[in-house]
Amino acid sequence: MKLKTSILLLMTLVYEIKAGTMLEGFYCGPENCYEVLGVSRETSKSDIAKAYRKLAKKYHPDLYRKEEDKTEAEANFKRIANAYEILKDEETRNDYDYMLDHPEEVYSHYYRYYRKRLVPTVDVRLVIAGTISVISIIQYFTAWQRYETAISFLLTVPKYRNRAMQIAKDEGLLDNAKKTKGKTKAEIKEKTESILRQVMENNIDIRGGNAKPEITDLLVFQLFFLPYTLSSYLYWYVSWIIAHNIRGLPLSDDEKLYLIRKHMKKGVTQFEALEASSKEEFIKQDLWIKEKFDAWAKEKEEEQKKQLAENARYKAYRRHVKNHGTGRMTFDDS
Repeated sequence: MKLKTSILLLMTLVYEIKAGTMLEGFYCGPENCYEVLGVSRETSKSDIAKAYRKLAKKYHPDLYRKEEDKTEAEANFKRIANAYEILKDEETRNDYDYMLDHPEEVYSHYYRYYRKRLVPTVDVRLVIAGTISVISIIQYFTAWQRYETAISFLLTVPKYRNRAMQIAKDEGLLDNAKKTKGKTKAEIKEKTESILRQVMENNIDIRGGNAKPEITDLLVFQLFFLPYTLSSYLYWYVSWIIAHNIRGLPLSDDEKLYLIRKHMKKGVTQFEALEASSKEEFIKQDLWIKEKFDAWAKEKEEEQKKQLAENARYKAYRRHVKNHGTGRMTFDDS
């Protein structure tokens, strides 16, 4: 009997030491937060605030001149401020009360305490909305940069530049630029380039990844219209099955181009960038039929291999690979 009692007391002592050690570092440590503020567990939230303000005035470090008194007041001020932070929040106060009522659940208390402090206080919805907005802004300006780069490049291509020049002349846009009175050659050139650029933007049809950006292409709008997009796709898919798999109706040109794009494994933007004449040729060759597309793709691959084989640079590259292997880099020591 004495042995059992001794073991029980020893276990109790060990647990109390363990619990006491774990209490250090969170909430009010070994102290009781209510006692630090001089209130009880039944005290209302407003009365706790009054008690805190009263003690804060009493122990504010600025009220003391001596260094020892100031240091002691500062320590007390931190104690009451920490206790108030715990008791003023309803959720944290409930967690603390639960700890007082269930001191044996030490690991649960750790979880409750650090969960409140590690979880972001910012609304997740605001974070998501802000992230989507930032991505959309970057997406828009990146698309504009690609479009501006494409226009600048086309202005250097004689074919497109001459066409823009002809349109500008026909519309009389270059008349003002030709007036040299009071203008330097640099100003005349700058004005002319500005006009040609404007003509290029108004008349040329750039498709694909360098197309002029549209607001509706941004992520924020794509997500907003996602339910409509999904329902439209579902309707289109069901209509396709009914029209072609069940009723056996012939495919339209747009539907044929859709199948051709799928066979080519191209995205919508990539496929739209192709010339209209190329798409018409695809339809004439019935490439929407998988067997014919495979034969066409194999033929194109053979043509490309033949062209590469006849290319002098490619021949030199093959000789280099044969003699030195791939991935090797050497310097001419001659």
